Amino acid sequence: MALKCGIVGLPNVGKSTLFNCLSNAKAQAANFPFCTIEPNVGTITVPDARLNKLAELVKPQRIIPTTVEIVDIAGLVKGASKGEGLGNQFLGNIRECDAILHVLRCFDDPNVVHVDGNVDPVRDKEVIDIELQLKDLETVEARLKKVEKQAQIGEKEAKRRFELLSRIRGHLLKGESARAGITENDDPALLTEFQLLTTKPVMYVCNVDERSATTGNAYVEQVKAAVAHENAEVIFVTAAIEAEIASLDTPEEREMFLADMGLEEPGVNKLIHAAYDLLDLQTYFTAGVQEVRAWTIRKGDTGPEAAGVIHSDFQKGYIRAEVMSYNDFVTLGSEAACRAAGKLRVEGKEYIVKDGDVMHFLFNV
Repeated sequence: MALKCGIVGLPNVGKSTLFNCLSNAKAQAANFPFCTIEPNVGTITVPDARLNKLAELVKPQRIIPTTVEIVDIAGLVKGASKGEGLGNQFLGNIRECDAILHVLRCFDDPNVVHVDGNVDPVRDKEVIDIELQLKDLETVEARLKKVEKQAQIGEKEAKRRFELLSRIRGHLLKGESARAGITENDDPALLTEFQLLTTKPVMYVCNVDERSATTGNAYVEQVKAAVAHENAEVIFVTAAIEAEIASLDTPEEREMFLADMGLEEPGVNKLIHAAYDLLDLQTYFTAGVQEVRAWTIRKGDTGPEAAGVIHSDFQKGYIRAEVMSYNDFVTLGSEAACRAAGKLRVEGKEYIVKDGDVMHFLFNV
């Protein structure tokens, strides 16, 4: 499932450092603007303790976790919507992503240059918001011109597009993101067609100093207050600490380092899980002697849709699925024990897959 989260932010906020911690693809990281010019793409393993527990029970030949793609996008500056700096490229790269991880600098350090001279994460957030909103306003007004005449003569589809675009335009003119103008009744296909930047779900990632790694700081609280109306998640990590953790060779060394810092897990784990949720994804498992594997699906997917992630033939010829909950499988210890205890269910085409389901598919092509 090729879904991407784009890491965005002003230059020198820690985007590339975080990206390097998240992935094996090593983006250049340096103390000057526009260090990242081409977007770096990393395939990130989603940590999931359930996968390891299933593997302990099944003892497969291989274990395959699920992944999500993270894109490190060039830093943006004021005027990007008009092509300033790397604006056109930056905005085009965001358009190709499904969700946005907006990194904000929430630490003081005179040795790290800030593009605007001083640290103010709320201002930095607004800089990027304004550029994305201006670009969306340009897109919306161009589309409105195309459909206005057809809407005026009563063409149904054109009228529907015109009404939605007009509503979104109103919010953009007020300095709000396009997502503020969207309701549950709006057609997702239409929104996809419009390719607007500020309809994408967003999460704010506050890059804090080492002293704030466990508690956050005043900058983080400022960000939370500023985005309270957006219903957006705010998390904080310390990119410098994450880089140290990533450089350690063994799990034991990493655990000792985390314990010394008073952390339960690396911040990047929290970030990956949050990105996974931001994309509205969940996981189901297949478990056999050849492999135990985690599979990524969207929340609300049916049995056939989940089967299609493995192979399109599974979806086309779907008959039914044998389903066990993760908790039942772990408690009873095996598929055979689940079957004997009546905890293995047979589900048809309408079944909505739950996070953590352990599944086998029966199909006929």
